[in-house]
Amino acid sequence: MEAVQTIKKQKTEIYIDYTLLFIVIFLMAFGLIMLYSTSSYEAMLDYNDAKYYLKRQLLFNGVGLAVMAAAAVVPYTFYKKFGVIIYALATISVLLIIPMGKEVNGAKRWIEITNGINIQPAEIAKVAIIIFLAAYISTLGRKVTTAKGFWKVMGSAIFEGLLVYKITDNLSSALIIIGIGFAMIFIATPGYKKYILFMLFGIAIVVVFIAYISNLEVGSTGNFRFDRILAWLDPEAYASGKGFQTLQALYAIGSGGFFGKGLGQSMQKMGFIPEAQNDMIFSIICEELGIFGAIGVMAMFLLLLYRMMLIANNAKDLYGSLLVVGVMAHIAIQVVLNIAVVTNTLPNTGITLPFISYGGSAVLFQLIEIGIVLSVDIRSEH
Repeated sequence: MEAVQTIKKQKTEIYIDYTLLFIVIFLMAFGLIMLYSTSSYEAMLDYNDAKYYLKRQLLFNGVGLAVMAAAAVVPYTFYKKFGVIIYALATISVLLIIPMGKEVNGAKRWIEITNGINIQPAEIAKVAIIIFLAAYISTLGRKVTTAKGFWKVMGSAIFEGLLVYKITDNLSSALIIIGIGFAMIFIATPGYKKYILFMLFGIAIVVVFIAYISNLEVGSTGNFRFDRILAWLDPEAYASGKGFQTLQALYAIGSGGFFGKGLGQSMQKMGFIPEAQNDMIFSIICEELGIFGAIGVMAMFLLLLYRMMLIANNAKDLYGSLLVVGVMAHIAIQVVLNIAVVTNTLPNTGITLPFISYGGSAVLFQLIEIGIVLSVDIRSEH
């Protein structure tokens, strides 16, 4: 009798990767601390409430955790049935920006849900492309290894990425969507030679393009992205314009030293770095916590990716594995882009740091993705 009860308990036991869960919650908690430290000065000036950004982010984090739990409970195979519908809904949400979009800081990228609560369709598109491509690649099977199969998959990602770029003028999100698609098909197909050649060809085009831009002058082209590239190449030459934010971020990083000035002791957050709580929060981390703190944050992201890699390897099927790979690609690309921009390794693209930067839509959909990863993990063979 006792043996039967033991077997029943074993059957109903649910395995959850608590390490992954801890890392996500740690990053969110750390993000709230740094958000308050970074934004309290400007929040007091703009809203007469030092905790304005903190309270809003707490709300989004709470809702995000609830949705993450719901996504973890739902069997991940459920999403496969609605992959095309989810992709279509994401496309429609992006198109809705044309008649319903709300402009914030000169960019029309949001749809207002209620007073003060906005949603960014580009974030929906990132989740949708992961779910859709995981289903599509697993359905194509061996056909995905052919040139036709490759362009079918990449065509879906490129279409969604170009749509986001064209309608929202959000190049960074478009690149992330395309990057997710490339990473997923790269993992799903054998042979690396053609992908390495593809990447080298892309890098060569970028180098030639940058060489062309470097011979121009800021303001001569009328294209703000060209101006950003020029400011990236020589930020000091454009210190009062396009290079201002980058220079201030570099000053913050340089002044932090190894152990930093101490939590709350940043000077650059006092109005020197515009919107520091968003895409430039990593520079404040470096200033207040130093290189030691910055390395700690990067180590946590690496550990998060490692845990997801283990889950992908243990997934029951290709679809589940690809879902996790898509989430890994999204987080990895976004972390690398954010840190590269802050350190002036890449031109300024305005991309947030996952789970840490201020942004309701971003953290909400990132937590949905973590919920999907947990759903795959719960149903894996351990």
